[in-house]
Amino acid sequence: MKKLFASLLMAVASHGFAAPACSGFVPDGQFPTLANPRMAPQTRMLCYSDFVVLHSGITHGPLWSAEHLTRDHLEAAKDMTRTNRFFEDDRLPEGEGATLADYKRSGFDRGHMSPAGNRWNPQAMAESFSLANVVPQNRENNQRLWSHIETAVRRLATRYGEAYVVTGPLFTGAQLQTIGPTRVLVPTQIFKVVYVPSQQLAFAIVADNTSADHYEVRSVRALEEQSGIRFPGIPADAAAETKVSFNGRAFSVRKGFW
Repeated sequence: MKKLFASLLMAVASHGFAAPACSGFVPDGQFPTLANPRMAPQTRMLCYSDFVVLHSGITHGPLWSAEHLTRDHLEAAKDMTRTNRFFEDDRLPEGEGATLADYKRSGFDRGHMSPAGNRWNPQAMAESFSLANVVPQNRENNQRLWSHIETAVRRLATRYGEAYVVTGPLFTGAQLQTIGPTRVLVPTQIFKVVYVPSQQLAFAIVADNTSADHYEVRSVRALEEQSGIRFPGIPADAAAETKVSFNGRAFSVRKGFW
């Protein structure tokens, strides 16, 4: 049944809603790149109708998930109903992707990287529940701090008309936790890179994957150094500066607060 549901989603992609090119979800059509060669084996790019994922068969989850948010799409997303039907993407070879059994009684939420709350039509909503788009996330973090971050990004994109967003996990330390028979790696932190073209504004926010509300706002360049992921579509000047602060619920940009 799980595989059938995934197959049906892929069939829907060829009918009704036309799936845009994957490159439309990243600035200047340039995908994030892996500077750390140890991250590269068993990676596969999966294109969905309104986001794209780079999946790792080593971590058994996404290394990043990218989306292009627009004011019109976010307005449409307000009327969408969550499906909450998580599924295993059958485009991944056996053993590379997480399974529903991995999360059962794990104590972790299935944390969306490209959030369900940003999805603007039924196909996109259904696809967002692919396990290729989620990581094991601390339950309090997912439902409290990270939810506030996602809401604040939506407000920012709505205010300025559009934003490109890349979200993913970070794994730091020698001893990493895993869950389930597949041994899905649990991130130590989760990041979100936001680029607003009209303002030439780019920044990253990084939150610990714990119940503590600990986060930092950084430049994109600083995140690149830590993550081993490069974001070539973001102009150098924007990536090198941080013009944003966050109070746990809302971003302030320059002198304006919203």
